[in-house]
Order: sequence, then structure tokens, then C-alpha cells
Amino acid sequence: MVSEPGHWSGFFGLRKRARGALVGAGLAALATLPATAQEVRTAVIRVDYPSLLPLSRLDLPTEDRAFAGAALGTEDNATTGRFMGQTYETVTVAAAPETALAEFARLANEGFRLFVVHAREDELLAMADAAPEGALLFNSREGARSLRSEACRANLLHVAPSDAMRADAVMQFLVWKKWTDLFLVHGSNPADVALADAYRASARKFGAKIVGEREFTDTGGSRVSDSGHVLVQRQLPVFMQDTPDHDVVLAADSTDYFAEYLPYNTWEAAPVAGSAGLVPVTWAPTHESWGATQLQTRFEKRTGRAMRDEDYQTWLAVRVIGEAVTRTGSADPAVLRDYALGGEFALAAFKGQPVTFRPWNGQLRQPILLTNGRMTVSVSPQEGFLHQRSPLDTLGLDEPESACTAFE
Repeated sequence: MVSEPGHWSGFFGLRKRARGALVGAGLAALATLPATAQEVRTAVIRVDYPSLLPLSRLDLPTEDRAFAGAALGTEDNATTGRFMGQTYETVTVAAAPETALAEFARLANEGFRLFVVHAREDELLAMADAAPEGALLFNSREGARSLRSEACRANLLHVAPSDAMRADAVMQFLVWKKWTDLFLVHGSNPADVALADAYRASARKFGAKIVGEREFTDTGGSRVSDSGHVLVQRQLPVFMQDTPDHDVVLAADSTDYFAEYLPYNTWEAAPVAGSAGLVPVTWAPTHESWGATQLQTRFEKRTGRAMRDEDYQTWLAVRVIGEAVTRTGSADPAVLRDYALGGEFALAAFKGQPVTFRPWNGQLRQPILLTNGRMTVSVSPQEGFLHQRSPLDTLGLDEPESACTAFE
């Protein structure tokens, strides 16, 4: 095929304009270079809690969980940092609950002031309260409502979504589908009870109805046995007998004790959502939209495995730091915090829209993926759920609902 005469001249014109744009961008970047080189040091602390093996071999924990995401985030930051006179150092520490605070103190004594903490509420609050002046912590795991409300801390920002955000993501989809009669099954552990509370609140918020509830008691011991599927097939339908008519079984199982057994083992035919079936996540190996495949493949090349929630959340926390450093030209945690909470901060996160922080409680706004394990079924917030500020604020605690005063 012969090109039209103006084809190549137009092509080279585009190339010339593109080079000009790149030169202009480079000059703009040079104009913001700090006077001296900056070193940005971040510590990632993962607290490992005693637990039984997960129900599925696909969910076996890896040695580099959470840390792998932080490493990729550091690599991404360094790419920009080379042009900005900034270097990034990230250290990772795994600790038991009883030694976590001592490890945090050691890192603080070594001069670290930026921390990504992958821990539960008790350890997270202990670190935030013991942090030296000027330190900034990012929560990459815990979803407790209290941390975004009455127990919030001014030096603690939340990259991990709250339980309420995950619950609202599921509830919006069910309401959009007009599946509004829900039967709630929750575990007996405190984290399960808290998650059940989040689903109850979400049902009230969006006009769904929980028509009945049942508690699945954690009796301890192994959750997996050679005859497990036989026992489940016989016993679980009996457990789910005599329930009110419902559209969906809603599972609240933060401790991974029973929820995965529910699909196809209920008495009545009904889909399962929540902790099994249709699950709300920040990241899934199946997610491919909005350039996500690029992040997936880079992570897989580095680690030889798929990216999970905990990896994405630490990647996101480290990228928040890098973006704030790039935009402000500062490595001062106080400056980074103010910028992150301000109106100019926005970070591309491979979810179709930039993520931002809620200035009233330090929670990162972000879309929530709804996955069945094989594909992304939907992404919340759902169409038609509106908010005067951002549709993302329909997920989780809105400003009037939060009792956080530390950010005032």
C-alpha cells in the first residue's frame, strides 16, 4: 500500500511536537529539582499473627507478602527520582505482635520517619502513639471503623480500605441488581462480628434488608481435613435450613473459617457475597482494565506470582510517598502529609480514576473491585450512587458519620 503524500510529513510533525513536549516536561521537572540530593527512607513493618492454614492452597501466605508490593513501589518511585535528584530506600521488617513495637522503636531510633505498617488495630495504634514527633504512618492492612472515627490519629493515614468501604462496595452492587433481601451469616470471632456490623450498617445505608442472621461458631482446630468436603456437604446445608426467603447469602468471615464453604452448600439456591462468592478487594490477579495488566506483569516478573491485596496496598502506600515527594520537592513527613490531605494530591492507581485522601480522617478514597476469583465482575462505586463531593465518598464513612477530630 502506498501512503498518501502528506502521511509521513504529518507523522514526522507529530514526532517533532512530541519531542518538544518531552523537552518542555523535562525543563519543568528540572525547574523543581531540589538544591541538594534528597534521600527518602521508608520502613515497611509487617506483623505476622499466629493463624491456621487458609482453607485453600491458593491462599497460602508467601514469605514476601506485602513486602513485594513495597519493593515494586520503591522501584517506581526511583524511576522518577533519578530525574529529580531523589533516592529511595525501603527496608522491610517482619515481626511478631509482641516484638512489633520494639522493632518500630528501633527503626525510629535509626532515623526513619516514614512507615508503612501492615498490622492489626492494636499494634497499629501502639506504633502511632509511640511514634516520634514528625513521623508519618500508613496503614496498609487494618479495616477497623474506629481507626477512621473516634480512634483516629493525626499521624496515621489509611491506604487500606475500611470494612465499611468493602461492605458498601458489595451492597451497592446488590442493590443495583435489586437483590435486596439478604441473609447474613457471620463468624464468632471479634473481627467477624465487626465485619457483620459493617454489613448491617451498609444495608441500612442503601435500603437493603437483612431478613435473618446466623452465627457460625469457630470451635478451633484444623479447618481442613481429608474428609472435609464430605462433612461440609452434609452439615452445612442443615446449618442453612429454615431461613427466611432471601436473594443473597451475605458472609462475614474475616478469619477465613467458614465462608468459602458456603457457595453451593446452602439449603436454598442463592448466590453468596462478602467473604466468599462475590468478594470486595482492592486488587485481584484477574484485573486488567485501565492499564492494570502492565502493573500485573511487572509484579509477576519480579516475584513469579500474582499480586494480591496486601501487595497492592503496600505498593500504593509507597507510591503515595513518592508522588508527594515528587510534587512537593520535600522529604519532610509533615510536608508530605499536608500535601496528601490537600486538594491537589491525586495518584493514578490503575482503577480508572485517581485516588485521593479524605481530609477529615485520612482515609484514601479508592474504587473497590468485586471479584469471583476468576474475573472482575464489577467495580464500585456503582452507577447511580451519587455524592456531592465524589462518588467515591459513597463508600465508607462520610464526613458527618466520622467522629474523628484529630484532623481538624
